[in-house]
Amino acid sequence: MATRTPRKTTSRSTNTPQKKSSSGPKKDQKLMVDFYRQMMDIRRFEERASRAYTQALVGGYCHLNLGEEAAVVGLMAALKPTDYLFTNYREHGYALARDIDPNRVMAELYGREDGVSKGWGGSMHMFDFEKRLLGGYGIVGGQIPLATGVALGINYRDEDHVVMCTMGDGTTNIGAFHESLNIAALWDLPCVFVIINNKLGMGTTVDKSSAEPELYKRASSYRMESERVDGLDPMAVYEAAQRAVASARKGKPFLLEVMTERLKGHSVVDPAKYRDPKEVEKLKENDPVITFAAKLKKDGLIDDDEIAKIDEAAKKLAADAAEFAEKSPHPEVSTLFDYTYATPVPNDSRRLPGEALFEPAPLPSNGGRA
Repeated sequence: MATRTPRKTTSRSTNTPQKKSSSGPKKDQKLMVDFYRQMMDIRRFEERASRAYTQALVGGYCHLNLGEEAAVVGLMAALKPTDYLFTNYREHGYALARDIDPNRVMAELYGREDGVSKGWGGSMHMFDFEKRLLGGYGIVGGQIPLATGVALGINYRDEDHVVMCTMGDGTTNIGAFHESLNIAALWDLPCVFVIINNKLGMGTTVDKSSAEPELYKRASSYRMESERVDGLDPMAVYEAAQRAVASARKGKPFLLEVMTERLKGHSVVDPAKYRDPKEVEKLKENDPVITFAAKLKKDGLIDDDEIAKIDEAAKKLAADAAEFAEKSPHPEVSTLFDYTYATPVPNDSRRLPGEALFEPAPLPSNGGRA
């Protein structure tokens, strides 16, 4: 087996403060309107998913991208279709922005056969190899070593791909984060690590959980380039993500911190009572969907009629997805283990819950009598 020699490492520590997008040229105007359409699609889809959860149509956990639409859209726009994406459990918006059929995404939430993961993954574990979405992960930080491994594979095969790995702010305090960044920097792996900083690790603020709350600065420990960007502006996110992806494609990993908001609780069942009412009102004022629509309207790129049409189209997309999901059949129990391993594994257990670990020994022909 060939032995891989890591590329020569260089000293890099370009930590820059949070940036906002400048007024884009006219060629970006169409893109900005398209970003707004995508943001509205995600907003209405997530609202419908929340409704479905309260109707007991969605089982397990359910974490929504409400308030993070600008970050999601800007990040995904910077990737090529052949680039890879790893996310955490807050992933519905990423799947939509990665151009996965909304019907399949909703069907997965409903646990139906036509879902992205055949109905067995649910909200947290979507997977679509064709779209290069290599999973949402329920274990905090579980995606980071795997994303780093895929980046190593890309390097080993000398391919022109990039891996983007998103995570929450709380993930930056676990060992896998530091280990992965260290290896990526040592071996010049084509990976963009993205911190979606909504300022709350579940219910604890970043300031109370991180000695260095400016999380992008942690890249300096590994001489890795990093940046902090305004996550409420999709164009600013897009521009920063383009810089990060371009760096990674040249073999220089990048840490991007996206400052955004979470409009609701950590999950659908979290009432977020740890938030002050004044803070909640401020969140509504900074709603990225509303503020971006206002910017487009002010710049003359869109009017009230067009905003209404986009909203109606987004509502229809979500409603159609919900209707499709309800009509989709439940998966057969016999398919539960079909995708446990990519290839056959010796002694792979296929025992269903409630089944005996071993088959009972057959009774002798005389019924067990002496």
